[in-house]
Amino acid sequence: MLRTVSWLMRAGAYAFIGLHTFTGPPAGAGAVTLAVVTYALGGLALLLWELTHTLGDEAARRAPRMRMRVLLGVAAALSGYASAFPHAGALIALSLMAVMQLGTELSLPVGWAVAGCTVVALETGVLVAGASRGFALGYPMLVVLVLVASHNRRAYRIRAEQSAAMLAQSELLRAEQRRVAVLDERTRIAREIHDVLAHSLGALSIQIQAASALLTDHRDIDRAVTVLDGARRLTVDGLAETRRAVHALRSDLAPLDEELATMADTHRQRHGVPVRLRVEGEPSPLPADQALPLFRTAQEALTNAAKHAPAQPVEVTLTYEDEHVTLTVGNPLDAPPPSPRQPPAFATVDGGYGLTGMRERLLLLGGTLDAGVRDGQWRVRAEVPR
Repeated sequence: MLRTVSWLMRAGAYAFIGLHTFTGPPAGAGAVTLAVVTYALGGLALLLWELTHTLGDEAARRAPRMRMRVLLGVAAALSGYASAFPHAGALIALSLMAVMQLGTELSLPVGWAVAGCTVVALETGVLVAGASRGFALGYPMLVVLVLVASHNRRAYRIRAEQSAAMLAQSELLRAEQRRVAVLDERTRIAREIHDVLAHSLGALSIQIQAASALLTDHRDIDRAVTVLDGARRLTVDGLAETRRAVHALRSDLAPLDEELATMADTHRQRHGVPVRLRVEGEPSPLPADQALPLFRTAQEALTNAAKHAPAQPVEVTLTYEDEHVTLTVGNPLDAPPPSPRQPPAFATVDGGYGLTGMRERLLLLGGTLDAGVRDGQWRVRAEVPR
């Protein structure tokens, strides 16, 4: 739209210059010929320049740029020379239009070179035609002012183009950030589902093996039914937690010490082993991103304890410190002699990927996870910064 308005304004100015030049008092034949040639050349140069830019940047790149610049520069200089003759002063407007175009579109040295050639041609015309001193001083100043204005316009256009490019880059960056956020959320949900299923299926496997041992080795149907009922409840809880992970309801997580107390009671009832929970330091709310990995680590550690040391007591310690929060889960390695009603140790259903996944999650938060034998106990220790 702005380009069309600019083109119409230039066309109107060109027509006005022609009317002012060729409808005035008669001049000599040489002056008329010079004015006609200058007017035609200036119009042709401006028209070709405008057409190449109207057709787009690709057409402007394919056009013989140097020839176009030379043609427009010759038109500017010739118009300046011809404007010094009687009744042709309006032709200086063609010079100003050409200087404006070149100063806006090209670099500073090219604009000043064209303006200098125009001033030299104008002063030459003043000497040849004997124009007044005011003409000789005023028109060059006008050319310089137009050149400065054109360069200001060029600087404004460049800033506008840069701003538009930066805005486009910002939009692309925001779109990429949204895409990364979606991928991160999908990864988080997938990790949540993995953790929930790994814990639920691991615990369910233990319950099923316990029920099988009670039925085949001990013929204890009542206890087997109780164990299977616990497996059913475990399945329901696992489905609920999976649904919670799918819907990303992290905000439903209670304070970590309360969640661990509930988990300890559930483990105690489900497996019949003592579970002691200690909370050291001053409990304080933790962000879900920090509390949930510790909660999942405790789940994984208790499941592993039930798998590998089913008759051993478990101690869970949650420590609040100034710079970090530490969770420690430990259980003895040496199992006592099994009682006639105590089912044997059960095989694990995974290859230890649970703790590996926990370690990766904690590393993303700047935390750590260590698991190994310490003082005759298997101990899992997770730490997150506050």
